Amino acid sequence: MTGSNKQYDAIIIGSGFGGMYALHHLRDKMGKNVRAFDGASGVGGTWWYNRYPGARVDAPSSPFYAYTFSQELVNEWDWKETQTAGPDVLAYLEHVAARFDLLKDIQFDTWVTDACYDEAAQRWTINTSTGESATAQFLVCAVGALFVANLPDYPGIDDFAGECYHTGRWPHERVSFEGKRVGVIGTGSSGIQSIPEIAKEAEHVTVFQRTPQYSLPARNRPLSSEELTEARENWEDLRACMCHRGGVPFKITHRRAADATPEEREALYEALWETGGIDLIINSYAGVMSKKELNDEVSEFVRNKIREIVRDPETAAKLMPDYYIGTKRIILDNGYFETYNRDNVSLVDLREDPIQEFTPTSVRTQDGEHPIDILVLATGFDAVTGSMLNLNPKGRGGVSLQQKWGERFDNYLGTTIAGFPNLFMIHGPGSPGVFFTMPLGGERTTAWIAGCISHLEEAGLGAMEATEDAEKAWDGEVNDLANRTLHPFANSWYMGANVPGKPRQFLGYLLGTQYFKRLNEVAEEGYEGFEFEPVHAGAMARASSSLENRVEN
Repeated sequence: MTGSNKQYDAIIIGSGFGGMYALHHLRDKMGKNVRAFDGASGVGGTWWYNRYPGARVDAPSSPFYAYTFSQELVNEWDWKETQTAGPDVLAYLEHVAARFDLLKDIQFDTWVTDACYDEAAQRWTINTSTGESATAQFLVCAVGALFVANLPDYPGIDDFAGECYHTGRWPHERVSFEGKRVGVIGTGSSGIQSIPEIAKEAEHVTVFQRTPQYSLPARNRPLSSEELTEARENWEDLRACMCHRGGVPFKITHRRAADATPEEREALYEALWETGGIDLIINSYAGVMSKKELNDEVSEFVRNKIREIVRDPETAAKLMPDYYIGTKRIILDNGYFETYNRDNVSLVDLREDPIQEFTPTSVRTQDGEHPIDILVLATGFDAVTGSMLNLNPKGRGGVSLQQKWGERFDNYLGTTIAGFPNLFMIHGPGSPGVFFTMPLGGERTTAWIAGCISHLEEAGLGAMEATEDAEKAWDGEVNDLANRTLHPFANSWYMGANVPGKPRQFLGYLLGTQYFKRLNEVAEEGYEGFEFEPVHAGAMARASSSLENRVEN
């Protein structure tokens, strides 16, 4: 197959939740000739790579962190826990791939190394790590919002001679911590999930904390057969409820804090803390994410919980976050703060005692040296934009995405980019992405993309492309929503603040319901904000040739 140039209607990059559904929808519901490419050796996307100890969905999940499009699929898959473990998510995705016969149209162990738009042919051409090339009228980028590992650049880190693992690139074979001294850098979601599990086995764990976190108890428990049955019997109603801004069928409260006494508010916080999950944020009082005084109260409640849980006052003080709760990713844990009561766990606050350098056997900080055998980098990702910039497609005039996005991640509707005709993103910047249940978000975004493709076909058009004016208006809409909240006050990866040199820009659309309504409005109004091209003569000849040489599935 080396050197071949196969022709498809659509090429999909990625086979996680978004890519798999895009393949199913475009191929099985629209009858398109589709090929998906993935550098991994199997389906799963993020869940194929993130196999670190304790990996779980860090949101209310079972049975809602799943596809919604098939009642039969809902009926046949038995979720085990309320907070789904990583291996179970991966097993589910493997089941979906087999059930809908997706594997025959996914090419694994194949990185897309280049993607260029041919303006005359109105087609995208990709080149791959296997030496192949392929073309398609449409390019669907389901490359993952949390994929490109963010690696720290401490002096001497490459000289460390022990084992070193990034949580987002965890080995598929078991890593043994028994009798080992382990250093963990980072206390985001993967750090908070993995540290308690590593501590159960390691001789000693030293946590190098860059930023203290608010973490809420997950209260994970087995999912009962009665709960599964109820969800299945009421699935269509639940699916409708899942379309609100978070993508889960839970109502967001309209309680007013001003209507309750301080004692009543404290009692409610206590009850929601015991319930677990993110109810403390979404189901206590309206305005937690927009009103400073109310947010301060909820933040202090959680800080007091940390003080209660962590027995050593000095360690507890180091664990105190000082930003507004919820403005960084909300994390759910299973015993994170309790882990600091173990004799084999110590905490280094890098704000007060920064890393100076690595040696082959240790981490040297300003105040001391910490011998380690294993280094775990829970340092997160170049989130939302990193994967697209890694792909770096070239649009009109050969302009690359890295050039386009050098100073700002301009796009329209979180799915399209001016200068890049017929290219679509799933969970791109400016979409709800990580602020919405991603399987459902992928389904609804794909349905809109499919509508764009149908519109072009029905109108006899060859290409559609967002305008720069539409991009500017969308950027204003995204930031207007963000500025109504406390999010812009935090140095979070939502703002691109975790990657040195990355443009500071809020990367998500905060209201899922409004977002998908906006997508529908754009379609109903004749795709306002887009420019269209008729089919070029050369493209028509190419399409005719493609039909004659169509790849057999």
